[in-house]
Formats: sequence, structure tokens, C-alpha cells
Amino acid sequence: MHEVVVKGILSAKNGMNIYRGCTHGCIYCDSRSTCYQILHTFEDIEVKKNAVELLEQTLRKKKKKVMIGTGSMCDPYMDIELSTQIMRKSLQLILDYGFGATVLTKSANVLRDLDLLKKINENTKSVVQITLTTFDENLCRLIEPNVSTTKERIEVLKIMKENNIPTVVWLSPILPYINDTRENIEAIMNACIATGVRGILCFGIGLTLREGNREYFYKKLDESFPGMKEKYINKFGNSYELQSENQKELMDYLKETSKKHGILFGPDACFSYLHEFEDKNLYEQIRLPGM
Repeated sequence: MHEVVVKGILSAKNGMNIYRGCTHGCIYCDSRSTCYQILHTFEDIEVKKNAVELLEQTLRKKKKKVMIGTGSMCDPYMDIELSTQIMRKSLQLILDYGFGATVLTKSANVLRDLDLLKKINENTKSVVQITLTTFDENLCRLIEPNVSTTKERIEVLKIMKENNIPTVVWLSPILPYINDTRENIEAIMNACIATGVRGILCFGIGLTLREGNREYFYKKLDESFPGMKEKYINKFGNSYELQSENQKELMDYLKETSKKHGILFGPDACFSYLHEFEDKNLYEQIRLPGM
């Protein structure tokens, strides 16, 4: 790891990334793309040394309460967080200043901060987003070698449900010829239904590749799936969007199943929910007697 001092912490849409780079080793990681200009070794985590200080300054000045999101580029619950505690300190600030929080992770380390997530959710809203790509644990170890297992992540969803914290599952990416099967998608959906997830975020059955992550992805295909790289190149060439042949069948299944079980489905519905701030204390104040 190495530390840097940055000038800002929140994006225009109130998202933040307290780290740059990642140690999860997911073979499909879009954050490796050269367009993000991560110039250091990807596994050498860049720690934003003054992130907590900047966040407090920013929250203190904000006139309107909003949801603060993190995890879209780099997982805030990599093992390095257990020692730096930047995410925990950030959640404490979000709680202290009355904002909402949503985190996206593939790590069961998020359970360390269950106490803060519960307190935030009692006042406003906290949402835990978990990425699930495969129900097969052996396959998980190949495509996501250093993350919490699928079973562990499903357990996180279960624990969040028990503590009344809403969850959203990112069912993405789904790799053509690898995990784009009806059996896999049904198994993940059954877990989502059983753990009461609020929404399913799926951008389609496939993945995106661009300069930087394409080269890494193909290297890992050669290591773990001999002959698969050539199949990808013959089918997709240098396309940015690589859509599975099972796209229609699986997307129809996801839409129908989500609707049947009252689960929000798709980017529009889920992002709208994730960005919607709730002031539960205000609701209590305006509630009429007897209601």
C-alpha cells in the first residue's frame, strides 16, 4: 500500500472511493481499464490518507441530506480496511451528520460495521450492495480468487435481512460460456429471494472489455480456461460489449422472477432507490396520532 493526499472525496453524485486499486483479483475487473488512469501497480493499494478529514469538511457544508455511496470503483472492504478503518470512520461521520449510506462490496468484512449500518438505517437509510456472479464455489475461486465466497456473501445478505437493512445484489458480470447458465442464474435468484433482497442490478447477460482489463482478462482465461480466449476472440473480436447467447432467456427469467417476488429489477429502478434519501425521524414527527 501507499498513501496519497487528495483534494476532494465526493463526486458530483455523492459517491466516494477511499482506495484506488484492489487485491480481490477478479479476472473481469473493469477498474483495471486504462481510462481510469491507475498508474501504480493495481494490487498496490493507494490509500487516500486525508479521506476522513475531507469527508467531514464536505458533509458539514452540505445543506441537503443525501445518500453517500462507495464501492463502485474499488471495494471499501478489502482486507486493508481492517487496519486503516477509513470506511468505518467514514460511516461514523455519515451517522453523526445525519446522512444515508450505501456500500458496494464482495467482502464479508462489511459485517464488522453492522453496528453503524444499523444506526444509520434507524435514522435514515443504509443499503448494503453485494455482487454475486456464480453459485459454484470452485468457479468463484477461479474468477474471483480473493473475495469472500459466494456462501459467505449470501450469509451477509441473510444477516442484513435479520437486522432490517435493505440489500441490493449486483448480478454482474455474467461471463459468456462460463457462468451464463440457467442453472447458475436460478441458484443466485433463489438465494436473493430467500434473503429478501430489495433489488437486483443486472446490466445484461455478458460483460464489457476495454483496454487494460481486456488484456488481464484474456491472460487469466489462458491460465484457468484453456482455449476460451480464442473462443472469445472469434466470437466478439475487440467489442466493448460481449453479450451472451443466452441474453434473452436469462433476462426474461430475471425480470419475471423479480416481478413475481416484488424485487426491484434493473439499473433505473435500483439506482433510483439507492439515491433516494429517507428521513425516518421526520416521518415520526409528522405521523398523526393513532397511525
